[in-house]
Amino acid sequence: MSYLTDHKQKFDDLKHHIENQDQLKRQANGGNSILFSYRPDDEGLYIEKAMELYEEKAVFIDISKLLVKFIDEDGWDSFQKYYCDFQDTPHLVFHSEDSSTDLFDLIINEIKTACDNDKYPFLLRTGCLFGTGIENVTIMEHKEVMSLPHPLIIFYPSQIKDDNLYFLDCKPASKYRCILVK
Repeated sequence: MSYLTDHKQKFDDLKHHIENQDQLKRQANGGNSILFSYRPDDEGLYIEKAMELYEEKAVFIDISKLLVKFIDEDGWDSFQKYYCDFQDTPHLVFHSEDSSTDLFDLIINEIKTACDNDKYPFLLRTGCLFGTGIENVTIMEHKEVMSLPHPLIIFYPSQIKDDNLYFLDCKPASKYRCILVK
């Protein structure tokens, strides 16, 4: 379905799940996240409509901007060398267990800050996570995300084929710990 034919139903479903967080946690296997699925080529339209509908109630966390911020922290040359050294294990660059701040830490901090300000955290431009080793389920299962006072809403460029969800139409994705708005 195209944006024109199904966006109203999707946003009505999203509103229902946001407003019924207790039910969300039961249906999402204890999770606290909503995957808002749409065709990748409709991303701009869905983001624009979400910003219109939730302007006052949400913080829109743009992964593309966080990725640029992460790279800028040490500069392009340092990032490029570091990434090339670990290109076979990108999760060590973007989601390491050490004390230095990585992309995953930036994402989690933005989500927590949104909820600390009593706003719904919306993750946008999640296609930027492709190839980083950061999976949607990794974010959804983070202990702080699971205990947030508001659900995390992940805008998710994907396609559903034979009842299976594919991130960016190509990578099988997890629907565990979340509710899927399709």
